[in-house]
Amino acid sequence: MIPKPDHGETSYRGSGRLAGRKALITGGDSGLGRAAAIAYAREGADVAINYLPAEESDAREVGELVQQAGRKFVALPGDLRHESFCKNLIRHAADKLGGLDIFVNCAGRQHAYDDVLDLTTEDFDWTLKTNLYALFWLTKAAIPLMPPGSTMIFTSSTNAYNPSVNILDYSITKAGIANYTRGLAKQLVSRGIRVNAVAPGPFWTALQVSGGQSMANVEKFGDSVPLGRPGQPAEIAPVYVQLASTESSYMTGQVIGINAGNGLPG
Repeated sequence: MIPKPDHGETSYRGSGRLAGRKALITGGDSGLGRAAAIAYAREGADVAINYLPAEESDAREVGELVQQAGRKFVALPGDLRHESFCKNLIRHAADKLGGLDIFVNCAGRQHAYDDVLDLTTEDFDWTLKTNLYALFWLTKAAIPLMPPGSTMIFTSSTNAYNPSVNILDYSITKAGIANYTRGLAKQLVSRGIRVNAVAPGPFWTALQVSGGQSMANVEKFGDSVPLGRPGQPAEIAPVYVQLASTESSYMTGQVIGINAGNGLPG
């Protein structure tokens, strides 16, 4: 990507806010998930990431950064569109980390279609399986393994509230994630597990340039928000850290907007 995104590789400085914690991050090889993985390791957490096998080189870079921070790293490649893999992913992460008390879902699929008539059932299913079905399967598998004091953090989008015209299937899933966050949070209060989500605006990630937006939109990406530029993944990492730490102990069922001044509906 040109310019290269900043995931905090050289800038993020930790202060032990997640010392001893054990985190699984889906989509941890790039974008927001990569930024969260780097930040979590530098805050003292051991980190497992899931990613597509084709992204092995990116995942290896994340592993090196996690290990440089002195933390354990676990690589768990595979496709989240399959229920059996999602169940095994949670179990393997907990086994290899020695427990699981942070689950972050950053993995997502976005592909632009200017006309809904061009959106095939196959692509619609691909997006919903990756973004919604997988989240359902993963949380069901994780809940029994997560002790009181654990936290789940999902990744919604400002498209949940103001859908872009050319990513209708993606926007549907992000609205579903926001709703699922609020409902699941109420269910899990009795288990001592907090559930929150972030709703990013235009962040400069691989999702945008790999078919998530047309090249015409990529060239002006971020121009429409009040700050007038796309966000860098490193700028959202502190929010993922806060939601995982005890600093947010009174927060559950929240969807936090990080969107350069556009705000979210009340």
